[in-house]
Amino acid sequence: MVYGVLFGGQSYEHEISIVSAIALKEVLGTQIGHFIFLDGARHFYLIPTKDMRSNFFANNQYKKCPKLILKPRGFYTQGLLGGGKQVAFSTLINLVHGGDGEDGLLASLLDFFEVPFIGPRVEACVLSYSKYLTKAFAQERGIQVLPYVFLDRHESAPLGALDFPLIAKPNRLGSSIGIRIVKETKDVDYALDETFEFDSQVIVEPFKAGVKEYNLAGCMVENGDYLFSIVEEPKKKELLGFEEKYLDFGRTQKVARAQISAVLEEQMRALFKRIYAPFFIGAIIRCDFFVLEDTIFLNEINPIPGSLAHYLFEDFTNVLENILLPKRAPIPITYHYINQIQKHK
Repeated sequence: MVYGVLFGGQSYEHEISIVSAIALKEVLGTQIGHFIFLDGARHFYLIPTKDMRSNFFANNQYKKCPKLILKPRGFYTQGLLGGGKQVAFSTLINLVHGGDGEDGLLASLLDFFEVPFIGPRVEACVLSYSKYLTKAFAQERGIQVLPYVFLDRHESAPLGALDFPLIAKPNRLGSSIGIRIVKETKDVDYALDETFEFDSQVIVEPFKAGVKEYNLAGCMVENGDYLFSIVEEPKKKELLGFEEKYLDFGRTQKVARAQISAVLEEQMRALFKRIYAPFFIGAIIRCDFFVLEDTIFLNEINPIPGSLAHYLFEDFTNVLENILLPKRAPIPITYHYINQIQKHK
C-alpha cells in the first residue's frame, strides 16, 4: 500500500499540519509515496520527500516544486496542452488540520473527484468542526457534555448559569488556539475579546478543577469491528495550551497507557462506537473525554488528530491497511423520465 499525504491548508492550523506531515514521514517512511502541499493561496504542490522540512515551507521554497491540479480520481502534474501525469498512490491521507481539511471543503472535493482517502467525510466535518454542533450531536447520542453557553460576536454574554472559573474556546478551531481561562466577572469581556479574534463564535464552559482528561483514537475496519488505540492521559499543567501540545509535537515515540480500570476503558470504547458510526466511517478520529466524579463527558471529537494519532496505536500500519472506507453506490443516469415525457408530447 502506497499512500499520498495531503497537508497544509488555509487555516490557523496550517503550520501544525506541516509538522504533523513531517512526523508521519518519520513513522511511515517509504509507505508514503507522495506529499501534496496545499498552500495558503490554495495551490497544490508536489513536495519531494527529501524536502519535508519545516524551513522548506517557512522560506517559501515549496513554490519551486511542481504544481498539481485535482481532477477525476487523483492529482495530476500540469503538462503542455492540458496533459499531465497522475500522481500515483493507493489511498490519500487527509492531514489538513482545521479549515479546509476539517470543515468539509477538501472532503467535498475529494469525494466529487472520486479520490480514495482516509479522513472525515462532509457529514463528519459538519458534526465535529463546530464544538456547538458536536455537543448537540453527543447529547442526541445520549452522551453527556459539560454545561455550556454558545456566543455569537453580536450577542451579549449571558453567562449567569455557569459558575467561575470558566474557559472560553473558539467554536471552530482546534489545537488549543485562542482558548482563555476566565476566573472572575471582571475578566469576561477581555477574555472574550481575545477569543473572538480567532472566531466569530465562542463556546464558554465551566473550567472544572480536578477533572481527568483521556484521549482515545480508533476507526472501524472492514469486518465492522473497531481498532482502538491505547487510552492516553495527557500530561498537563492547569491547562494544556498550544505550546505544551505542539512545541514537542513531532514526536514519534509511543506514549504511556493511562492507568485506568478496564471498566472505564470499556465505557469509553462504547461511547466512541456510539459517536463513530455511521458518520465518521473512513476516518481515524480521536475522542477526548473528561471524567469527573466517575461520570464520562465528551469534550470534543478530533476528526484529523495530530499526525493521525499514530503514537497511540501499537500497530499503526495495520490500522491504515484495514480502515473501512465508505463506497458510494453508482446512480444510473438513464433519462427514462425525460424520454417518457417526450413520447407523450
